[in-house]
Amino acid sequence: MTQLPAPAHQRAELEKAWARWTSGSGQPPPSTDVVLRHEVVESWERSLRTVDPARAVAPATDRDELGSRWAESPLRTPITEMAGELRALAEDSGLVAVVTDDTGTVLFSCGDRSVRRRAETVNLAPGGCWDEPYMGTSGVALALHSGRPEQVWAAEHLVEALHGWVCYCAPIRAADGRQLGVLDLSTYWDRSHPLILTTVRALVTAIEARVHAGQTRPTGHTRLESLGVPRLYKAGKQVSMRPRQLEILTLLALEPEGFTPDRLHEAVYGERSVSSSTLKADVSRLRAATDGQIADRRYMLTEPLACDAVELLAALEAGDLTTAVRLYRGPLLPDSDVPGIVQWREHLDVCLRTAVLADRNPEHALRFGQRCPDDIEIHEHALQLLPHGDSRRALATGRLHTALHA
Repeated sequence: MTQLPAPAHQRAELEKAWARWTSGSGQPPPSTDVVLRHEVVESWERSLRTVDPARAVAPATDRDELGSRWAESPLRTPITEMAGELRALAEDSGLVAVVTDDTGTVLFSCGDRSVRRRAETVNLAPGGCWDEPYMGTSGVALALHSGRPEQVWAAEHLVEALHGWVCYCAPIRAADGRQLGVLDLSTYWDRSHPLILTTVRALVTAIEARVHAGQTRPTGHTRLESLGVPRLYKAGKQVSMRPRQLEILTLLALEPEGFTPDRLHEAVYGERSVSSSTLKADVSRLRAATDGQIADRRYMLTEPLACDAVELLAALEAGDLTTAVRLYRGPLLPDSDVPGIVQWREHLDVCLRTAVLADRNPEHALRFGQRCPDDIEIHEHALQLLPHGDSRRALATGRLHTALHA
């Protein structure tokens, strides 16, 4: 990935670009700022819908909720075992080391005392919520969104309070490719160095080795993520797939009993005039990409496929709303107009939204509202549930204001 220089003039140019984007004019400037990376521009566009660039601190998770997350996290044991190594490296290098869960909530931190204290002033500390809809563009947010190692330097951060920082992050994955969280090494902007990102990658490899050693699932397990940003993982590595392949694979995962050729043709192409040979070709390409895991006569998966949409549906059926909300990273294949996908997308969204509105836990409304910034009723529901004096009311109020004026 592109490494950024750290001279003062580069920072000054970024500050100017940031000022143009956050001027309050209501319209972002044309994407002509050569100093801005494409992924940063896209993140700013998403973040400005829910995040005030002038906010001073990341929102905090309830202390009891944080304790439960850390206790149940598959990262707890490997991070605890490596805590001495992380602490020594961070203290010797003038860094703060942070580990989050898959929602961007900080579970663990350590490092240089002075850097850590300054990080705590913006709540880059256990309990702080650093996913994009909460705190805008950051290394944690970009790594969670892209699924790749990322760095965010100085005024690339959307929130002005973070302009003095540089953060280097990489996602931590389970053996089946699930994103478990993020490792972040952060320091002051003028201490940036490309080798820090190399160090993050090496540490994540060591953490993942410990995670995988403690898991029973085979490393050859295939996992499909179809909520939000679609991805397929085999043996923990992302596999490039065409959109049509992801659509058919998602349908097969959601309907394990499979499809007759005619019914799958209707689910994929609807009323379009498409020959049966086109479907056979699409399935054939998908069969090759999945090592022949699709039956011939009746289109169905011949081996289990882990899929976040299937897990969300199972969680809803079991009444486990906490897991369902955690799994929901956005609509099912949001860019797809395939009839079968559209039908399943609406089904999942309606089921989850109805469950959240019927629930009395404000955390569920806040988490779901994070993914549905335009849903006025969800934000109102969160405000009704949050007690006066709860700092998260400011977050819900801001989201409601944005939704009302969208």
